[in-house]
Amino acid sequence: MTMSRRTIIKGMAAGPLVAFGGAALAPAVAEAGTLAPGQFTLAERLGNSHGGYAELATGLAGALPKATVADVLANVNRDAVHLGSAPSGVGAFQEGFGWNPGDQGVAEWVPQGVTTSADALGSGVWGGKRVVLVSWYFDTDPDNNPNTPNLPVNKGVRVSFVDHTDHLKPRYRHVLLVEPVKTAGGAYSYAPVQRHAGGILWYGNLLYMVDTTKGLRVFDLNTIFEVASGKPDVCGLDATDGTYYAYDYRYVLPQSAAYDNTGTLLRYSCLALDRASSPDSLTVSEYAEDLTAPAVDYSGAGWNGDGTRITTPKVVRWDLDHTDRRLASTTASEAVTVKQGKIQGVVSQQSKHYLSTSNGSANGTLRAVTSGADTPATVTRLAVGSEDLSFHSSATTDWKYAESVIWNLSEYAGSRYVYAVRADGS
Repeated sequence: MTMSRRTIIKGMAAGPLVAFGGAALAPAVAEAGTLAPGQFTLAERLGNSHGGYAELATGLAGALPKATVADVLANVNRDAVHLGSAPSGVGAFQEGFGWNPGDQGVAEWVPQGVTTSADALGSGVWGGKRVVLVSWYFDTDPDNNPNTPNLPVNKGVRVSFVDHTDHLKPRYRHVLLVEPVKTAGGAYSYAPVQRHAGGILWYGNLLYMVDTTKGLRVFDLNTIFEVASGKPDVCGLDATDGTYYAYDYRYVLPQSAAYDNTGTLLRYSCLALDRASSPDSLTVSEYAEDLTAPAVDYSGAGWNGDGTRITTPKVVRWDLDHTDRRLASTTASEAVTVKQGKIQGVVSQQSKHYLSTSNGSANGTLRAVTSGADTPATVTRLAVGSEDLSFHSSATTDWKYAESVIWNLSEYAGSRYVYAVRADGS
């Protein structure tokens, strides 16, 4: 039978939703180390069935006060906990933080993606602040118990804006990601983005998020809105009082674009920025269930595929245009395969690709592979439940480390950390 993500990997590091159908699956297909990139294509989409995203955002702006990233950071309302030492088993540790007790222990919200202001701008700071962003998805079945009801509302995805300027006293606030829509009566509103949010990337004013079965979603950080609180189970325009809510979050960040997969099958599991490439680019990689004998499965609801399985996950690159922060081309510029299962994060530096891999209740691993080499080598150990990656170059001018570091985060309740390790593993 088809099993839920929690059933498949209960007690193991989380990956994107994977549905297995037993004997019904097609045979695995072997692939070469380097692939023709032209087969991987995306189509930019600037609206949904309710209208253009720009028009919908303008409609919301007529009803809601706009806010900025600076406003969010000026109104942080939760204290993070500075890490004075590495999480258990982590090597090459540089620095990091943990969440407040409520976010450490919450079962239904699960952290997944990480990016920083060192991705957003070459200086490494945004409005004079050093900032870390972390995505969380909402799990409606956190106890994985068929005898207890699921949570009635899927609240989608939130992003933590962490002010890390004083690394000894980091503070943060959650912002809800939403998709703008119209009500049945034609009023402007928004809905939660009910996706896994396995990886995020901050590039200039844009925040990219992987949409596992479809491609990429894009959010414009110049279009944040402030909304009311007081109704924790309402998101959007409440017809009973004409007020906008967002599950008691103060700020919402609406979707502004999407890039939908139109080419060869690809599981959009994680992504990150490569500032070392020319031009800047982003890379996407795929999650495969088995650590040592990986097979990527394209069956299940929401896929444009036919149940094909491949035996090696892919890393695929798209070039970016730094002038408008959008994709420079919707056709990929590089595609390689890697013999590695349980990839939870990818970040590239030209032809070198770093991968975070999970291993159930054991420590994860930071691995690296060169384009065409196929088999990754170990760099250092990561935390249990390791997830997404973000590269932080030592060339960053205003948020500088003595050597380049890579940010990672862990997802398990009670052991959730966001931390940087030295990229050379030393």
